[in-house]
Amino acid sequence: MRRRDFVQAFGATFAGAAFLPRIASPKDHLWRVGLELYSVRNAMKADPERTLAAVRAIGYDDVELLWSWNNFGRTPEQVRATLKHEGLKAPSAHIAPEALLKDWETSLATAKLLGHQYLIVPSLPDEANTSIDAWRRWADRFNAAGDLARRAGIWLAFHNEPEHMKPIHGEVPYDLFIERTDPSRVRLQLDFGNMEMGGGSPLKYLREYRDRYWSFHVKDIAEDGTRDTELGRGRMNLRALLATIPDVQKKPCYVEQEKMADELAS
Repeated sequence: MRRRDFVQAFGATFAGAAFLPRIASPKDHLWRVGLELYSVRNAMKADPERTLAAVRAIGYDDVELLWSWNNFGRTPEQVRATLKHEGLKAPSAHIAPEALLKDWETSLATAKLLGHQYLIVPSLPDEANTSIDAWRRWADRFNAAGDLARRAGIWLAFHNEPEHMKPIHGEVPYDLFIERTDPSRVRLQLDFGNMEMGGGSPLKYLREYRDRYWSFHVKDIAEDGTRDTELGRGRMNLRALLATIPDVQKKPCYVEQEKMADELAS
C-alpha cells in the first residue's frame, strides 16, 4: 500500500475494518488526519517548506506546530503563508509551559493569526518530576491562563507524557492535574502511546474522563512497551480507542512517531 493510501485509509480503522478507501459515512469515518511535526523534526530543521509540502503530498490534512521549537526558525507570518500554500491547517501548537507566565496575550494573538483552536503544553518543568505541590501550582496557573485563553476564543490544553503516571508520594500527578483543572477553562490532549508506556490505560482514561479529551496523539508502541513504533506495527488497539471518542470528527487527531530512522518514509 502506498503511504498516501495508508494515511487516507487510517480514518477507517475504527469503522469496523482497517485500510478501507474513503467510502464510509461521515458519522463513522475520520475525515481529517493530522501529523505532529515532532515526527519529522529533522526534516523540518533541514527544509521546513519542502517538508510541509511532502507531508501534504503524503495525504495529511492538518499539522500540529512546535512553538516550543520556535517553529524551526520561521515567523508566524511565514508559517501561515506556507500552510496556506500547501492547503494545510494547524488546529494546534505545542508550547513551552513558561509561555503561560510571560506575554500570554501575545501568544493568544499569534494563535488566532495561525488559525489555532488550541495551545497545548506537552510537559512541565523539572520541578514537577519530584514535587506534587508543583503540579498543584501549575494546575492553578493553567486555570488562570485558560480563563484568558477562552476570552480570546482559544483553548489551553495539556498533553500527557509517560512520566506523568509515576506516583509522587503515593499520588499520581496526572490524576491530580485532571481533578484540579477546570474543564470550562482547560482541556486535555491524550497521547495514546505515552499513556500506555507510562503504565496507564488510555481506554480507561477515555471512559473515565471522556468529556475532558478534545485532541489526540495517535501513537503505537512496541510489544515490550518501552518505545513507540510505526503506526499499525505495535500493540495498541487504535480502532477501539478511536471508536471510544465521542464526536471524534470535531477533535484533532495527530499521528506521532518519535524515533524513526527515515522520518518521511516512515
